[in-house]
Amino acid sequence: MNIAITDGVNLTPSAFELGLNQWSSENGTAGSATYAGASNAALVPADADFGSCLQMTKTQSTQKLRWMGNTPIIPGVYLRITAKVKAVSGNFCSVRIAGYPMNASNAHVGGLTEEAASVALTTYGKVVTVQAIVGSGAREGVDLVWGAMPSYGHFGLDLTGQTGGVVRIEDFVIEDVTEAFLRTMMDVVDVRDFGAKGDGTTDDRAAFLAADVAADGRTITVPAGSYRIASSMSVDSPIRFTGTLIMPTAARLVLQKNFDFPTYAQAFGDEELALKKGLQALLSYTDNNVFDLRGRRVDLTAPIDVKAAVPDTASWSNRRVLANGQISVSDTAAWNDTKVTSTATYSTAQSTILSNVSNIANIPVGARVSGTGVGREVYVQAVDVGAAKLTLSQPLFGGSGTRSYTFTRYKYALDFSGMDLLARFTLSNIEFLLGGYASGILLPREGDTFGLRDCWMVKPKDRGITSIGRGCQNLYIDRCDFLSNEMDVNVGDRTSVCFNVNANDTKIRDSRFVRFGTTMVLDGTGHVLVGNHWFQGDGQVNGPRVAGLVFTTPNVQSTITGNYIDNNFIEWTNEYAPDPNLGVQYSFGGLTMTGNTCIMDDVAAWVTWISIKPYGSGHYIQGLTVSNNVFKALNGNIDRIEKVDTSFADLDYSRMRNIVFENNIFNAITYMTVNPVMVQASQASAQTVWSVDASDYLPFGAWARNVESVVSVGAITNAAGSRVNAMPYVLTEQGAGKDLITLTWPEAAKGKVNVRIRIDNPN
Repeated sequence: MNIAITDGVNLTPSAFELGLNQWSSENGTAGSATYAGASNAALVPADADFGSCLQMTKTQSTQKLRWMGNTPIIPGVYLRITAKVKAVSGNFCSVRIAGYPMNASNAHVGGLTEEAASVALTTYGKVVTVQAIVGSGAREGVDLVWGAMPSYGHFGLDLTGQTGGVVRIEDFVIEDVTEAFLRTMMDVVDVRDFGAKGDGTTDDRAAFLAADVAADGRTITVPAGSYRIASSMSVDSPIRFTGTLIMPTAARLVLQKNFDFPTYAQAFGDEELALKKGLQALLSYTDNNVFDLRGRRVDLTAPIDVKAAVPDTASWSNRRVLANGQISVSDTAAWNDTKVTSTATYSTAQSTILSNVSNIANIPVGARVSGTGVGREVYVQAVDVGAAKLTLSQPLFGGSGTRSYTFTRYKYALDFSGMDLLARFTLSNIEFLLGGYASGILLPREGDTFGLRDCWMVKPKDRGITSIGRGCQNLYIDRCDFLSNEMDVNVGDRTSVCFNVNANDTKIRDSRFVRFGTTMVLDGTGHVLVGNHWFQGDGQVNGPRVAGLVFTTPNVQSTITGNYIDNNFIEWTNEYAPDPNLGVQYSFGGLTMTGNTCIMDDVAAWVTWISIKPYGSGHYIQGLTVSNNVFKALNGNIDRIEKVDTSFADLDYSRMRNIVFENNIFNAITYMTVNPVMVQASQASAQTVWSVDASDYLPFGAWARNVESVVSVGAITNAAGSRVNAMPYVLTEQGAGKDLITLTWPEAAKGKVNVRIRIDNPN
């Protein structure tokens, strides 16, 4: 920066030989006295040191010399005034640079320092240089700090001290020296000034750290080049990249003031690497707990293996957030599934172990296990090649034996499976554009409170979110949208699963799930599903429907409230039990289903919304509330809303307990399910035994086990029309299906009664 160069400003005062009428003996203002014709001033044409110069005799206590030209004063510009002086004869005096500040109205600006420090002349003929710097800022080295009020100044010098001395003065020089202050004036620090080479070979880490210290709040600039940083580096100052960095995989880059994806993308010149390095820095001790994509899209050509990107971190439990952007995938071979078929031995005594596994070296962690006796969403959690042993996410229901299994490893955009533990990690406002090429997220083996909020996941190839262990503990999904890659595939042909859970206390709220093969498979207990819409329909007429929500824990202790359950059903199983027959454990219970809207459209009449599927014998229901829901069929009736799937076993109806079906609304449902149910029995002719049939109403085709009340409607009379005052006694579990009750009167009677019947013991 130099205004003489950039703006063409002439700062040089007139030479003395051009006339002393431009040089004032006062303050330099228009009309002030000049040295033209003065008796104490004369031009010397050829001084040995100065050439043409001014000779003055000091006749006043302060002898002033001011150029009458206007030297501009511009905020941010610093001027240096230089004069060379020597004593010729007479008394020695002192000399100093001085100036007179003026504003835009040509008025003097008072209250400012107008004189620099004095320099004494002590030897005749010795050239002494006097200088002063004037500028707006109070910077070190500035002699005349004038602020922003002056617009120009009249500059020269003062002779002070004894009078009677004769001095000679060379022509003045005024120059722009702002560049001397640029290092502290400008808001950038260049890493090259601290030794950075940018040659791709030299370790420039020390230069970056030195620049960071020197920046002191200013911005570090990284010019074009390739800068090798050999080990982890944390930069506290703002930083701007034109050049790019080369760093080892294990080396972290922590940009404390620019902790966002655009800056990391500039730093590494590669979006995938930038995301990996950002995640690496996020899972470390920084001043930031959010890595912000700032609305940018990151295109992935291969899965992000988070553990590989963060090789020195196996566990992390502090809150961290990846936020605000898109993650999209390109169609490459890196997303292809890996499939291995092997034989292995299973023993119920070690319920999550497969031993004697053939071809084990080719089976990856995170592969889904399929085969005879394997429940849904069972995954390989760990591989011990030396022991030929696999650890599974869940037990197998098929019993002990040696069988053939297939292991399918899906590929995920974000793969956390290599981490031992990850807790309190959140994805916020992230859109996954998976294009049917990749699955979404593979959770760590262990963890707590992994969450998605305000996210979209569009067209995952096989799975949306997969848990291979207990990294799903306290999983929460809030205000998210999941759109499957099987929108145009008929229900029975879909294979995708949106997400599965192996642990407890899932919170699924205000989210939407569209046309997956299965929306969710939930093991564990304590799940809360509120305000969601999951839809699995298709365009078939009288078509089948499959489970949308699968519970795999019998005593599930969960609530389903205020959801829109659309063209799919809830399936409740114990398919993760190594011995699925009921032992001393709890059986099916602990489920509350309240205030939901349940729709079926163009489906077969046998489709239901609730299906209990025991994988072993002896099970029963010991706590189920279905209340205040709407069940509606469109384009054809549905027989019932509930059933027992007896593919493996039926329920033990003699042990049913604490079951409530009440206050539900039924539209186009042939048989309304109610428990306890009030059935009105009418007998036109006098009979001693009345049979009351509640089978159309009893849930799950269960037995009529208890009668809460028998209330007559009007008079009960005998054949003669006389009133029968005695009450009948009740027999339950009558008929071949045990779904009838009988009322036995002390005499033949006729009339009408309301009977309240239950399939269960209420407590």
